[in-house]
Amino acid sequence: MNRSEQVAVITGAASGIGSGLARAALARGMRVVLADIDEAALQTFAATLDGPVSSCTVDVRDPASVEALADHAYAAFGQVDLLFNNAGVLIGGKSWDIPADKWAWQLQVNVLGVVHGIASFVPRMIAAGRPARVINTGSMASFIAAPYMGPYSASKFAVLAISETLALELQGEQAPVSVSVLCPGPVQTDIFRETVTMQDDTTSDRTVGMMRDITVNQGITPDELAARAFAGIDEGQFWIIPQPDPLDTLYRQRAEAMLERRNPGIAMPG
Repeated sequence: MNRSEQVAVITGAASGIGSGLARAALARGMRVVLADIDEAALQTFAATLDGPVSSCTVDVRDPASVEALADHAYAAFGQVDLLFNNAGVLIGGKSWDIPADKWAWQLQVNVLGVVHGIASFVPRMIAAGRPARVINTGSMASFIAAPYMGPYSASKFAVLAISETLALELQGEQAPVSVSVLCPGPVQTDIFRETVTMQDDTTSDRTVGMMRDITVNQGITPDELAARAFAGIDEGQFWIIPQPDPLDTLYRQRAEAMLERRNPGIAMPG
């Protein structure tokens, strides 16, 4: 299909990775539906773009809101070829200090947001009978657990499992819909600048601060991330790993530790 005929729907589109994906899709001649919970930020961002764009305020925690997004997308452009389930949030802290409602918030956005996107869009994609793709935003945290980010790590592990399961199910159904899981390393977004930690906790504050510094000093830009993501989509990749170093090394070490039944936290050979 000609790129100019394709339609991309992006949740969490008003900033960060979502904004990079939107710019990249438009640069490739696609039509784009921008979705975000922050209506003011969404409209401000949409005003900076040049091209066929429609925007829709959505709360991905709410299945009815995501269903309304699907209705909006198909009403605006008649089809959806790429669905980026990208919306995500993060709160840091010790697992036992993070209140239940904050655990729930992160899991609802990061996990159920993906689930609701799948439920509202995949049946329509299958019914259309032509190639389409669902791209779920995971993270290095989909593979490697990190201290003081329990809900986030749990949610991103879940996104990976959901994505693999969906890919197998669509293959089993011989559907024309494919799946990718996008797992970035550090990206220069505001997710850590906006992150708060629970309780008066200098240890987790220090850890989150370190992660914030890594995103600033070592992270790639959202536009570079988007370019790498679309390259993976073009190649039909399920695993889109834009920054394979250091993930490949860390995951290999983790796999070896699991096979050798070594406990978490024990120093692993390089």
